[in-house]
Amino acid sequence: MVDRLKEKNIIITGASSGIGEALAVACAKIGANIVLAARSQEKLEALKSSLSSYSVKIITVPTDVTSESQCKNLVATANRELGSIDVLINNAGISMRAAFDEVETKVLREIMDVNLWGATYCSQAAIPYLLETKGSLVAVSSVTGFKGLPGRSGYAASKFAMNGLFESIRMEYSQRGLHTLIACPGFTASNIRLNARKADGTSQADTPGDESKMDTAESVALDILQAIRDRKDFMLTNKQGKAIYWMNKFFPKFVERKIHKVIAAEPNSPIKK
Repeated sequence: MVDRLKEKNIIITGASSGIGEALAVACAKIGANIVLAARSQEKLEALKSSLSSYSVKIITVPTDVTSESQCKNLVATANRELGSIDVLINNAGISMRAAFDEVETKVLREIMDVNLWGATYCSQAAIPYLLETKGSLVAVSSVTGFKGLPGRSGYAASKFAMNGLFESIRMEYSQRGLHTLIACPGFTASNIRLNARKADGTSQADTPGDESKMDTAESVALDILQAIRDRKDFMLTNKQGKAIYWMNKFFPKFVERKIHKVIAAEPNSPIKK
């Protein structure tokens, strides 16, 4: 279904786990060349090795997206090694789970640095190359990018900011051939939930939700690739996410009460009932 992406050159940040890893696998299967970026070189090399049976070019570039220079190096390396860039998927991200009055500001800053500034650095470096190919710029945002969640204030702030940034980029460059996609997956079973920051900045190391009822990273990855293929402006998956999106337009207070009730009932919830 996404064969139009065959032989395209695609950069994926946050590629070592979760949706990023699933994107890498899906891209390799359809014959796209991929540049994999994440902080852990060991994990990147392991992923590259697992994809060695596919006849595609796979480049690994260890990258901390909070570093502007490393983001510039990622994009420059991709263009140098592959000759062009067709797609940049800004997938790197971290979440949090803590009450706002208890969370340390360093945690909020870290989330902004990764989610917003990482996407900013990579996108600014890549846009000149994407304009040459009339390629696609992708922000992997979230349902939380249009409806905040209690206990996720910093994460919601970063995703709201991402949505505003990429909407502006879309309007600024659409007449020059750049496709900009804001992808908003619903609740997804992935490592981002396991690595979510607690109030003191440590990882929560478990998930309070029933992941068997969430979307899989693999299904989300295919949805993103299909949205890139179709050059969509916005992608929203998951019945729960769609319900939140539409009901929030007409019944915002009802939605807020329901969300508060669900999150307050989570095991060890930081939100008081």
